[in-house]
Amino acid sequence: MLKKTIIAGSFISLSLMFAAGAQAAVSAQEADRLGKELTPFGAIKEGNGADIPAWTGGIQRDDIPSSYTRPGQHHPDPFANDRVVRTIDNNNKHRFADRLTEGTKALMETYPDTFSIRVYPTRRTTAAPQWVYDNVKANATRAKLTPTGVENTKGGIPFPILHGTNEEKALQAIWNHMLRWRGVYVVRSASEVAAQKSGSYSLTTTQQEVYFPYYDPKVPMTELENIIFYYLSFTTAPARLAGGAVLIHETLDQGKTPRQAWGYNAGTRRVQRSPSHVYDTPIAASEGLRTVDDTDMYSGAPDKYDWRLVYDEPVEMYIPYNNYRLTSNELTYKDILQKGHINSEYPRWELHRVWVVEATLKPRERHVYHKRVFYIDADSWQIASVDKYDRRGDLWRVSMAYIKNYYEVPVQWTGLEVFYDLKSQRYHVQQLMNEERSTLDFTQPVPNKNYFSPAALRRRGR
Repeated sequence: MLKKTIIAGSFISLSLMFAAGAQAAVSAQEADRLGKELTPFGAIKEGNGADIPAWTGGIQRDDIPSSYTRPGQHHPDPFANDRVVRTIDNNNKHRFADRLTEGTKALMETYPDTFSIRVYPTRRTTAAPQWVYDNVKANATRAKLTPTGVENTKGGIPFPILHGTNEEKALQAIWNHMLRWRGVYVVRSASEVAAQKSGSYSLTTTQQEVYFPYYDPKVPMTELENIIFYYLSFTTAPARLAGGAVLIHETLDQGKTPRQAWGYNAGTRRVQRSPSHVYDTPIAASEGLRTVDDTDMYSGAPDKYDWRLVYDEPVEMYIPYNNYRLTSNELTYKDILQKGHINSEYPRWELHRVWVVEATLKPRERHVYHKRVFYIDADSWQIASVDKYDRRGDLWRVSMAYIKNYYEVPVQWTGLEVFYDLKSQRYHVQQLMNEERSTLDFTQPVPNKNYFSPAALRRRGR
């Protein structure tokens, strides 16, 4: 009873804040800045006059390298001729401290002989189809936060221009990440590993499908049914796990309808609901190195935390960006995975503007992370890195998204996601596709939504 009272009180306080009228959409005049002095996603279009250039449209389909010839092909690097501007490691990190996340510096300190970042010229590659830009501009004048989600939004980030109180701006930034453009329907085969302190690991491979009704032009806002995406994943290797599956319905307002999840057990041939697939529940394939809401850098309901925008404007920081070499099929998993962290030779880092958002656990709430600090790319609203602190205030874990543009769409997304545990000196890697025949395929026909039902999951499993 006490827990229910606390949660209800939290929602009531949020309801009062929003009911007071503090959160309203921006004016049409303000939204008209999008695509002019601001990019269509709301970032500052001009450069900094030194090492960040102006945004001039990103990588569009007309810019695709001629060597890219089929859907799902590993991407030829459009910047293969770029040279390293500087290398930063534990010995010289103090010179660049204000442009490094705390997690990046901690990795340098934990692995002083092997972890470094190679900084390349900044390439502002974020791009999306024009219809997405049109939806973003429409959302700017209509989207609103609710106590447990967002409303009046469809087909684009809801808040390209942050506004309102500091807490509202922070929540808007997080919702922009969770509702960022990632295509309409995506299919991929990928592997993940939990690398041990010794450097040993074993692969788990899955076939994944994600359908985003939120971005489907054929689904009007009135028929969205509170769904952001449907996610379906079947394990294909190793043999002892093959056939197991996970189905997720991710909702736009989890106060109205919580996330729904089901698991299929190949041994029993049964589909069971997974109500615990929320918050800090450990992911089995990660061997406890990743929680459910760590997935995609952050996902799910944000109600356990108090949110704060650390700076009023984006700040310049080094983040992983344009990681075509790291995701190339010219590399093997053995090339990438090493003791302590992925091989520092292959990731590409660049200087970009990022929003810094801090989440602190609310009193009486429970979560393994007492505080999280998110570094969100201002151009794409993709979370690039997360610092996660334990109850004692010690930096415990660091997540990194190795971003690139899937220019055949175009869409800015991650090529690899890595979750580091500084204390155990283990790490978890998702979306390894270097040794797969294809990467993400955005060209498959969109299935009927019934394809993502528990009944369909049962039939497919059998």
